[in-house]
Amino acid sequence: MAIQVKVPTVGESITEVTVANWLKKDGDAVQMDEVIAELESDKATFELTAPAAGVLRIKKQQGDSVPIGELICEIEESAGTAKPKESKPATTPSAPKATGAIKEMKVPSVGESITEVTISTWLKKEGDFVQLDEVIAEVESDKATFELPAEANGILRIVAKEKETLPIGGLICRIEVMEGAPTGAAPVASSANAESSGDKSYATGHPSPAAAKILDEKGIPASQVQGTGVGGRITKEDAVKAQAQTTKAESSKASTTSGAPVLTSGVSRNATREKMSSLRKTVARRLVAVKNETAMLTTFNEVDMKPIMDLRAKYKDKFKEKYGVGLGFMSFFTKAVCQALKEWPAVNAQIDGDEIIYHDYCDISIAVSTPRGLVVPVIRNAESMTFDQIEAEVARLAARGREGKLSIEEMTGGTFSITNGGVFGSMLSTPIINPPQSAILGMHNIVERPVVKNGQIVITPVMYVAMSYDHRIIDGRESVSFLYRVKEMLEDPGRLILGV
Repeated sequence: MAIQVKVPTVGESITEVTVANWLKKDGDAVQMDEVIAELESDKATFELTAPAAGVLRIKKQQGDSVPIGELICEIEESAGTAKPKESKPATTPSAPKATGAIKEMKVPSVGESITEVTISTWLKKEGDFVQLDEVIAEVESDKATFELPAEANGILRIVAKEKETLPIGGLICRIEVMEGAPTGAAPVASSANAESSGDKSYATGHPSPAAAKILDEKGIPASQVQGTGVGGRITKEDAVKAQAQTTKAESSKASTTSGAPVLTSGVSRNATREKMSSLRKTVARRLVAVKNETAMLTTFNEVDMKPIMDLRAKYKDKFKEKYGVGLGFMSFFTKAVCQALKEWPAVNAQIDGDEIIYHDYCDISIAVSTPRGLVVPVIRNAESMTFDQIEAEVARLAARGREGKLSIEEMTGGTFSITNGGVFGSMLSTPIINPPQSAILGMHNIVERPVVKNGQIVITPVMYVAMSYDHRIIDGRESVSFLYRVKEMLEDPGRLILGV
């Protein structure tokens, strides 16, 4: 008996995932709860575990985009019967018989926001005999490329040509349904045999979805890449290797092109064009939506950081020795923000239609810059955490973010955000709200500035802080008072300890 493994729901707004990596091969024995694959969405990478022990039968390949709820693999619980089934000698099929039925294949729904797709490549020709579940074409949308399997055995009648764009539900092809298969027809699962025998198959020279994405982003034709995958298919690794080689070739070609004056003094005028990643497109869409859908306003203040810096310099070594984590500024800011949120609950609230949701807890989102883009993991119930617990959680989330291992649960929720542009040298900025939250605090660099204290000009380390807020729910009095309260507690750390 085979257990079907389908893509689980990983977030409210996520409609599909990509198979990033199979950690087990087709036919491998797996144990219950063993990690068998890594899946990624436009927000995070997460692990797929085996629901039972048995033999793995992979249905979706690495790089494939798979809708939520669709079959990704099967686990055959009886390992003893799995192998004979695969090695069963092929019998000579009887001549196919026409049933008279016609199977119409239409564009499936591939995502909530996708309204049309383009026929990228036909892997079978008009009039070819196709078998059930055999991949007959590759279809691409503005988000991903996916394979189109045959929905019946029979003769293929192509309706939509290559590069033709069709709406969801549009007719792609028809299959004249037949019983049996013509003599000599290879089974769908025998693509590996084509590789071992050296014969070309439909996969020869065709990139996988992940490889196609890389080649398309870099403008590298698939015809220039040698495929090392099953049946000569171009894998993701092939595309990555070809990328560097092609870049060098293009540079040489550009230097010999006639027309514009050629600079030979080592100055480069090359330009590259890359498609935005899914994460980058999601971030861009959300930030533009915030600007358009909120009444965003920013208020500023300055903080004398000397008291905190003196306290930190005095105790940082003992803090590190006792708790095993460094004492940074983030814990001070988080504690100050949590205290101020209790006093000004509107800053910790959010709008839901015609209602306002107030939270009696402080889930603080922290912005983390990663190689894939900006992510915002959440520190849960930060108001009840100690300084060392906050520092440890910040370090843990930042490390997972840089490694691309943050889960959906670690990045959803949050009632208020803190972002620190000061680590990159930013003096002042107007941070953008992280929806559906209503406010965000921006930290900046610390610079020694002349200030007046008790009628005297003194030099002291100063940080400019900025708070952007949604004016629909937070009034000016609340926003200014909140930020000033944060300033008060940071300039007098004893207030943080005593809560006054």
